[in-house]
Amino acid sequence: MNTIVNIYELYKKAYTVTTDSRTINKDCVFVALKGEHFDGNDFAMKVAEEGVAACVIADRKDLPKHERLFVVEDSLKCLQSLAKLHRERIGLPILGITGTNGKTTTKELVSAVLSKKFNIVFTQGNFNNQLGVPLTVLRIKPGTEMAVVEMGASHPGDIDELTNIGEPNFGMITNIGRAHLRDFGGYEGVAKTKNEMYQYIAKHNGLLFVNNDNALLMNLANNINKVTYGTNQNADIQGKMLSANPYLSVEWKGYKIDTQLVGDYNFENVMAAICIGTYFKVAENDIVDALSNYCPTNNRSQVIETGKNRVVMDAYNANPTSMSLAIKNFRNICKSDNLLILGDMRELGEESEREHKMIIELLKELKFKNVYLVGNEFSKSSENSEFSSFNNVEELAQYLQKHPVSGYDILVKGSNSVHLNKIIDSL
Repeated sequence: MNTIVNIYELYKKAYTVTTDSRTINKDCVFVALKGEHFDGNDFAMKVAEEGVAACVIADRKDLPKHERLFVVEDSLKCLQSLAKLHRERIGLPILGITGTNGKTTTKELVSAVLSKKFNIVFTQGNFNNQLGVPLTVLRIKPGTEMAVVEMGASHPGDIDELTNIGEPNFGMITNIGRAHLRDFGGYEGVAKTKNEMYQYIAKHNGLLFVNNDNALLMNLANNINKVTYGTNQNADIQGKMLSANPYLSVEWKGYKIDTQLVGDYNFENVMAAICIGTYFKVAENDIVDALSNYCPTNNRSQVIETGKNRVVMDAYNANPTSMSLAIKNFRNICKSDNLLILGDMRELGEESEREHKMIIELLKELKFKNVYLVGNEFSKSSENSEFSSFNNVEELAQYLQKHPVSGYDILVKGSNSVHLNKIIDSL
């Protein structure tokens, strides 16, 4: 019996895998990973003595032999192989979701809908990379009926790699926008990588869920089995946006769905959830109930009433596409007294200065007056502009202490690494 199969048989004792030595429990499999600032192998012997079924370690010749220790060349690749084997042994449907913007929100909405009928496993947070995807697959236990697996990409080939681990029967791309341009070598690289989802589904005779209003996605999905959604009369599942001021309301089959989502750009995410729920025969009233009661978290398009201002907090991530959409939506919903706090968009490479300048031009075009720009990229791009610029969030916080704001609608948007979420106490 080879090592992976052996570990897999032990994994089936509890169907639990962890990479954190602080969260082990009886009969789980512990996989020791090594990072820049930690080495899980250092805890291997302690973990092996604490009742785990197996402890997977990278090649550490300094550790003594132990019946629960399994030495492999690459512990992450071992984890991925374990997940792939588990996927091959289970017959349940898996939906893979990728896209530049909205994939985490769409995953959450879809999971809320499907949970009304099925016992499902879905990606926690945005744990959607080469580590997160196998861990999600390995959370599938006997009794699980479906899985929804978010798949992110930072480099060419990432989606191809992740689909070959998770092996989805169903797939969707939320959209294809301008993000991680530095690592993809431009927009064309982004599109090619996201399209790896469609190509996997086509190769394995699966089914796609496609936004009929998105010409690029419809073109990429040509000649692939699909169910479509959108406002287009040719879509299989049709809906209409009623309003987004600030919360999105949607009409579908005579139902009025009042969501707790901010932004008209969430319309397509809601329609995707309706489409997928309909395909899997979730009752219509359950679909409506799930979407009405879903509440976004983690600084994703949250409306926060601070007592002094109404803040649209959308500071988990930012790229040129999502930033533009957020700004345009804010123009539609805000009062005359408004303020925008925008942080740098990271990982844009050579395109960074141009993309930040384009955002500044958009702000001028929409006639915004009160804008605070935070970060080095915006600072470089905002020379000779009428907007205030700050090197970091700490500088902005100090400024707001001396110049407090009250009675404003405020949009807070930027890449997570700018830490704009820290500014809420100053608003």
